Amino acid sequence: MAEIGAALGTGMTSARTRARMVERLREKGIRDPVVLDAMGHVPRHLFLDEAMQTRAYDDDALPIGLGQTISQPYIVARSAELMRAGRTGALGAILEIGAGCGYQSAVFARVAREVLGIERIAALVAKARRNLAAANVRNVQIKFADGSKITEPLGAFDAIVFAAAAPELPIEMLPLLAPGGRLLAPVGDARAQTLVEITRGENGPVVRHLESVYFVPVLGGLA
Repeated sequence: MAEIGAALGTGMTSARTRARMVERLREKGIRDPVVLDAMGHVPRHLFLDEAMQTRAYDDDALPIGLGQTISQPYIVARSAELMRAGRTGALGAILEIGAGCGYQSAVFARVAREVLGIERIAALVAKARRNLAAANVRNVQIKFADGSKITEPLGAFDAIVFAAAAPELPIEMLPLLAPGGRLLAPVGDARAQTLVEITRGENGPVVRHLESVYFVPVLGGLA
């Protein structure tokens, strides 16, 4: 798992502020101690522009430019907890569709041996790589590609996580899951979205509809 660098922050970006965020996550029902530890260690402020850093540990999605957002801490923690459900050790590999500024990748890097983040916006690829380097996260690879149209074999993943809303279940991604692996995706349109979990079971996929969410939509093409 990754080690986070020395940029601990002060005041509204301090470790104490992160600890308060973790307590709020616990109050919202996040129970996995490994996930809570990861959320407490990743300096979210490093993944935001300076003007937004005082809000880094609010439980809100925040703008990162180019019409994109950094995910809400609760959603990041919830996703990590769902991926780890029933597991005691670290996950193997995680595939993230929509890496954005790299924050969610950094959290996932503390619960898995490796993370592959796919991002279609070149400027965000560069930003995510800078942010992850600043946070000293070494087990994440950010790939510039269209995550809506993956045609090359990328390997078998213990988990696949979409950071943008798909209009329908992305069942075409299931061959990339290892046996027992889980895919998490917000599914819907601008009016209504649901977080959906698909597990690759022995007798075929098992689908669970979990809770209402709101994400920016999945877009195709490179930018």
